[in-house]
Amino acid sequence: MRKAGVLLHPTSLPSGVLDQHTERFLDWMEQCGLSVWQMLPLAPPHADRSPYQAYSSHGIDPALLPADITFTQEDTPAFDEFKRTHAKWLDSYSMFVALRTHLDDRPWYDWPPEFKYHDQAALEQFASEHHSHIEHLQQVQFLLWRRWEGIHRDAQSRGIELLGDMPIAVAYDSANVWANQHLFKLDADLKPTVVAGVPPDYFCAEGQRWGNPHYNWDVMQQNNFAWWRRRIATALHLFDRVRIDHFRGLVALWEIPADSEDGRQGEWVETPGRELLQALQDDFPSMPFIAEDLGVITPEVTALRDEFDLPGMAVLQFGFDGNGDNPHSIANQTPNTVVYTGTHDNDTTLGWFQSLDSAMQTRVLQELRTDAGPMPWPLIVAALKSQATTAVIPMQDWLELDTRNRTNVPGTTEGNWSWRFSWSQVPYALQQKISALLQSSKRANNVSTE
Repeated sequence: MRKAGVLLHPTSLPSGVLDQHTERFLDWMEQCGLSVWQMLPLAPPHADRSPYQAYSSHGIDPALLPADITFTQEDTPAFDEFKRTHAKWLDSYSMFVALRTHLDDRPWYDWPPEFKYHDQAALEQFASEHHSHIEHLQQVQFLLWRRWEGIHRDAQSRGIELLGDMPIAVAYDSANVWANQHLFKLDADLKPTVVAGVPPDYFCAEGQRWGNPHYNWDVMQQNNFAWWRRRIATALHLFDRVRIDHFRGLVALWEIPADSEDGRQGEWVETPGRELLQALQDDFPSMPFIAEDLGVITPEVTALRDEFDLPGMAVLQFGFDGNGDNPHSIANQTPNTVVYTGTHDNDTTLGWFQSLDSAMQTRVLQELRTDAGPMPWPLIVAALKSQATTAVIPMQDWLELDTRNRTNVPGTTEGNWSWRFSWSQVPYALQQKISALLQSSKRANNVSTE
């Protein structure tokens, strides 16, 4: 079934939290006929607010909790059940955050040795002395999970799919690494020997040094990827489908020496992605994943994606270089694809178009429909009319917004992840326009009342 959706992280809702604006946004999606809400990881971010550098792969960002949702004594039985069900990640997450707060927000690898190296007696004493703080952290997660589960049920009742995002790597300063040090390539002082990133590409001429530690895949394989399977199970409880970010990392990851300043030094190191996907297929036979196959894609990456019949991605902003085999070009779209005008890492479509020189603007417009209206609508219509089964449009593009409203600039740490829309930018005429476009492109949500 052909679908269309919107890319919007919950922090970009008008209030930036999971309050009544969430239901209003689902109302708007339903009235437009949109059936896919894609977002970034919900995980609790570091100070730079990047959802791709988080304290936990399982936790939800506490900043998303509305002020009027609080814990009450009647919640205790459900909370106790939540703690039992989620103990494998909740205990280490809450201990990690409590310790980090107590130790002046220092990263775990700078903690005193008894905490850094998991001295059990010291941890038990700390847990006893800081019980109320640890329990509060767990209660916040309980409230967030319960709120999100209600949102998920609401979306499903409207025929709206929630599409989540799974970073290939996890942050070094995280409960994931602190609690599972043996699963990562760390030296005797628990410092990474190599870190993750990407070589120079479209987004950054110097490459990107993400700084995430690399997995110790040999150890992970010994218990059939139990850590990964728990991580995916969490994601598929919160979402209907999950985009695997940097999918090419399941063939090989770019390993950068830990002392390098950027992504130019490094090498591709093979990973057991096929074995991991086979283990995930045992747990999730429908394989509800999307492969983020952007960047330097080799035939091996394409073969792995196709072996498990995973949809790939196409970004139309990348499709105008004139190369006949460009998978992002309008002419080369295929059904088993999720097509985007742009992603959270791109400029808005209007900003991208305005940044092109006049000759390139002319070339772009020559490949697009002339009756679609001013940019970004020609690119939006191209995505909706494409062969791709699913088309996802960033909210900024639906709202015709320029560069000042982009979500993120890769390789930078200032001014990102803070954009929000307002309902004054969403007139009824826009809803009517989107609804008509989805009807004509056979992407309208069949459950929609409009």
